[in-house]
Amino acid sequence: MDGNQILTTVLFLAVVALTIVVTLRASKQTSGAADYYAGGRGFSGFQNGLAIGGDYMSAASFLGITGAIALYGYDGFLYSIGFLVAWLVALLLVAEVLRNSGRYTMADQLAYRMRQRPVRTAAAVSTVVVSIFYLLAQMVGAGALVALLLGIDSGTVKNITIFIVGLLMIFYVTVGGMKGTTYVQMIKAVLLMLGSALIVALVLIKFNFNISDLLGTAATNSGSGEAFLQPGLKYGATLTSKIDFISLGIALVLGTAGLPHILIRFYTTPTSRDARKSVLWAIGLIGTFYLFTLVLGFGAAALLKKTDFDAAGNLAAPKLAEVVGGGIGSTGGAILLALIAAVAFATILAVVAGLTLTSSMSVAHDLYNSVFRHGEATEAEELKVSRIAAGVIGLVSILLAIPAQSLNIAFLVALAFAVAASANLPAILMNMFWRRFNTRGATWSIYGGLILAVGLVAFSPVMSGAETSLFPNVDFAWFPLANPGIVSIPGGFLLGIIGTLTSHEPAAEERYTELEVRALTGAGAEGAVQH
Repeated sequence: MDGNQILTTVLFLAVVALTIVVTLRASKQTSGAADYYAGGRGFSGFQNGLAIGGDYMSAASFLGITGAIALYGYDGFLYSIGFLVAWLVALLLVAEVLRNSGRYTMADQLAYRMRQRPVRTAAAVSTVVVSIFYLLAQMVGAGALVALLLGIDSGTVKNITIFIVGLLMIFYVTVGGMKGTTYVQMIKAVLLMLGSALIVALVLIKFNFNISDLLGTAATNSGSGEAFLQPGLKYGATLTSKIDFISLGIALVLGTAGLPHILIRFYTTPTSRDARKSVLWAIGLIGTFYLFTLVLGFGAAALLKKTDFDAAGNLAAPKLAEVVGGGIGSTGGAILLALIAAVAFATILAVVAGLTLTSSMSVAHDLYNSVFRHGEATEAEELKVSRIAAGVIGLVSILLAIPAQSLNIAFLVALAFAVAASANLPAILMNMFWRRFNTRGATWSIYGGLILAVGLVAFSPVMSGAETSLFPNVDFAWFPLANPGIVSIPGGFLLGIIGTLTSHEPAAEERYTELEVRALTGAGAEGAVQH
């Protein structure tokens, strides 16, 4: 290991150490379920907005989108647009009503006027599946980052890194709970914005702040010419790829409002007004960041050769940092590479902690307490189960992430969005805005959307039949689209409607008016029923 690699490693470890210290300090302020699950509901709109930004600006955004733009130009930028527009759906339809009508998890809102056990079971299963899809993306990014830092392109090193990230995320969740996780996300959001702004400034300086020159150089250097700046390089060659493009867009725009780790963030604010404020702050941060990805992606295309980063494009951002910092082998390049890699790693740690916390909360609060113990578990018992669940989910994610390293991480997250939009969003919206919606409708919507989304992915080119598939040497891909959203999202809504209309359950309407008043005004929100 040369001097520059030692420097990058030290800076990298310093960021990790900072997050561990913050988590340990937060653990001293975590005493009960409200602290562990919702951070004591003591975070202001700005703080929560910063944390939401930290949760949302994941490794997929920083590494995956930059790589997708560097590889596919205009078509890669769709991810930035989709992720950003999705926030309008979350703000207008979900943020305030969810904060007012739930307590700790997504299932609290659904189960208020439904039969508890089937609805909570379905919501918990969906939460865990969506979270694991999202976790895969973060952990794949972590493996690629550390291998780059150490200068070793070894599968073993990447696998060990994924294992270490898994252990760290289990530590954050079991020790720090929501408070620790939120503070880590806030720190990470600030670091990511500053780091991205620095690289963007250095890229623009190289092109004398001439965006046209930057785009022209990127198009020429990409080898695709003007096609690089036009729609269709990735999603335009065939009718199937055009439909896949539409499917991806639908999943990105609707997915955010169904992501469990984003939804629980609305419970950490003291009032619904703070929940709205936090979304507005998050939109500002995230909007700025996705403008940065435009410069980062086209900057990587302009200043790097495709051979300079991996085939999936996940290392385009840190490689770009090295080049604009002074070049490969220079001290400036090594320092900037270390800082960006450390920020990206902190990004990964914060997001995986939020995802694992969400999943373990749902297992403990919805499955263990409400389903198995009929709401009679003590706080201590519930928190113990949550910590055990965090460990199990962490280990499952490690085992699944190791074979998924060949996929672009922005693409992996898009799959998580598709599953969230298919399984969670239809049930949440119909529960809030359809008086007749009932238990069968909710369970059919969640399970149906989940099975459709995951099943179609299993038989798509993501899994087999293509060079970039998880199993490239076999072909069982009868579903032609890489993203299932165009089929599974309407399917989730349709199954919810059919389930409701074919059920004769009368009780679902009884508490609708009360839920509607609470959702719109916040009256009685603190007393949300949990069993």
